Amino acid sequence: MAVSASAVKELRERTGAGMLDCKKALDETGGDVEKAIALLREKGLAAAANKAGRVATEGVVESYIHAGGRIGVLVEINCETDFVAKTDQFREFARDIAMQIAAANPKFVRREEVPADELEKEKEILKNQALNEGKPEKIVEKMVEGRISKYYEEYCLLEQAFIKDPDKTISELLNEKISKIGENISIRRFVRYELGEGLEKKVDNFVEEVMAQAKL
Repeated sequence: MAVSASAVKELRERTGAGMLDCKKALDETGGDVEKAIALLREKGLAAAANKAGRVATEGVVESYIHAGGRIGVLVEINCETDFVAKTDQFREFARDIAMQIAAANPKFVRREEVPADELEKEKEILKNQALNEGKPEKIVEKMVEGRISKYYEEYCLLEQAFIKDPDKTISELLNEKISKIGENISIRRFVRYELGEGLEKKVDNFVEEVMAQAKL
């Protein structure tokens, strides 16, 4: 069944969990808000949301260089204390995120960072694609909304599937770490360099290459 926007809003207000996590919980529980709340608590996502407003100014700038120096990534990940920043668990998470960026090549950390003009341009392209496919205008807007979700999943880091566990998003991984570590953690920003970027070259599968290099 389709989950209503009002149910997602209610669940988000009651738990403080992210919109995507709320929608998934409602999908899994057939739209039952109370069951969805219990599910979020079981996963530690509601607890994680309670920590999200706390200031996180410590952390680490993690680097990752792909074999042969073809891809380089720097990512800033924040936490609340220097103690946590030095733990193996936090460092491992930072390393995983740097590898994710190298392999999956996101453009933004979160969907709110997508420039409005770029989003409108993408929507216009998707609308024209749907019309060219002969779809009725009355359903084109819904189709565009669904395809924009795919755009976010491809280009927004938090909504990408985790390369080590594709059944889990980076947002879900982040919330798991917040719950386990007990501090707010934030992926603040990143930069990714690719050798010869912008120049014509053969297409490579960087997900497979990064995974192979890490022996995963």
